[in-house]
Amino acid sequence: MEKFKNIKYSVLDLAYVREGESQNETFKNTLANAKFVEDLGYSRYWLSEHHNMPNVLSAATSILIGYVAGGTSKIKVGSGGVMLPNHTTLSIAEQFGTLDALYPDRIDLGLGRAPGTDQLTASILRRGENFMHYNFEDEINKLQQYFSLENNTSKVRAIPGEGANVPLYILGSSTDSAFLAAKLGLPYAFAGHFAPQQFYNAVEIYRSHFKPSVYLDKPYTIACVNVIAADTDEEAHYLSMSMFQSFLNIIIDKRQAVVPPEKTELEVASPEQKYMLKGMTALSFIGCKNTLAQSFSDFIEESKVNEIMVSTNIFDQKAKRKSYQILSDLFR
Repeated sequence: MEKFKNIKYSVLDLAYVREGESQNETFKNTLANAKFVEDLGYSRYWLSEHHNMPNVLSAATSILIGYVAGGTSKIKVGSGGVMLPNHTTLSIAEQFGTLDALYPDRIDLGLGRAPGTDQLTASILRRGENFMHYNFEDEINKLQQYFSLENNTSKVRAIPGEGANVPLYILGSSTDSAFLAAKLGLPYAFAGHFAPQQFYNAVEIYRSHFKPSVYLDKPYTIACVNVIAADTDEEAHYLSMSMFQSFLNIIIDKRQAVVPPEKTELEVASPEQKYMLKGMTALSFIGCKNTLAQSFSDFIEESKVNEIMVSTNIFDQKAKRKSYQILSDLFR
């Protein structure tokens, strides 16, 4: 549609495990979905770092990015994101420098500060160090230094990595990240698919405080949202039950594989749990093409985002790809 012609559209994938599916099948579906959306004109395919979650297989994020980039030809592939405190900046520079050397000009590096897991697992990933005073900004600056050609005289160099063309994105689910992305002059991606409460405030802070940099001359915002599209509103809402069950499982700390709609148990949620579920999924777009056209038109006009990144947690893979197809038809 004409009103969406300047809006890019992309995918966030957590490599969700479906009930009855092996890990190998999950990864094969991830690559198949990436190939599918590449043909539809999607801009990028991001994978998100999570740990100690039996239902999510994107823990070794850079390896999975390499797998997807190797099986596609033009779509940008990256992290949505790498949780930087879990790693040394040198190791991330080397990993993404390697990816850039293998797949030039196709690798994105989205950076988050959250652990992407529970506190016990985070303490193991972070080698037991005290991260109460972790300086995210300083670590990003170190990462940029490793990527720079000027680092070639340093005693510690990232090889591969030095001189790599790996765009950085700041990820966030609060206003803190908005201030930082604006200060550093980097593009900003907001996790509206699970933490929508501060979205509008955060993007406004980012735009109003943005300082142009060598990386970006004006603000660039990505809104990650849940999208479940189908031929009818009724079918879309039916398919969305799997997504809502997955979010409810987070609330009740029941980590299990994604189940089909007919196996969901949403009716057993307490009023308090339903209230939390509604809050977590406030930025969800569910319906047929015409319904989504209206809701996205309103959302884009109000938020003024540059790019929509969709998280589409549908059990049936054919229905999932149909959802991607409908969104592409809308934005192309």
